[in-house]
Amino acid sequence: MKNIIQLCVVLLLVATACKSEKTDKSETKNAEVVAENYSFFGDKINDESVMTSDEMLAKFENMNVGDTINAKFASTINEVCSKKGCWMKLPLGSETETMVRFKDYGFFMPLDSAEKEVIVAGKAFVKETSVDELRHYAEDAGKTEEEIALITEPKKEFAFEANGVLMKK
Repeated sequence: MKNIIQLCVVLLLVATACKSEKTDKSETKNAEVVAENYSFFGDKINDESVMTSDEMLAKFENMNVGDTINAKFASTINEVCSKKGCWMKLPLGSETETMVRFKDYGFFMPLDSAEKEVIVAGKAFVKETSVDELRHYAEDAGKTEEEIALITEPKKEFAFEANGVLMKK
């Protein structure tokens, strides 16, 4: 009887070890496919459980100023900072976009990244930009005094702090 119990324990351990090995090979294969299809920036992330930009927009629209959620979504880059690649703008739906900055200013995107497909993972949040700040941005952008004077209300903005980005090769 003792021998039968020991045999069962050994078989159980072998079965568990074999199962773990298969999972590790599957995860390794998926990581290789991701590395083959994407360039990594920041933290290594995967291409699983990714929302569309329309789904991300729906999440943003249900958030209030100050709310934050962890999210991962796919989009196409509209614009990248032309000096360092320190931010990018991604469309959400057809008329809205989000400004994406990078966690701790820890990585940058290539300057020629516009129109590339990306997956971003990080924190989505809603902020309100004051009239003074909006006027300052308008002034920096070379807007006329008349255009600047038309800015009379704060603006609710959708922002994203990415800790990792995958860019389609």
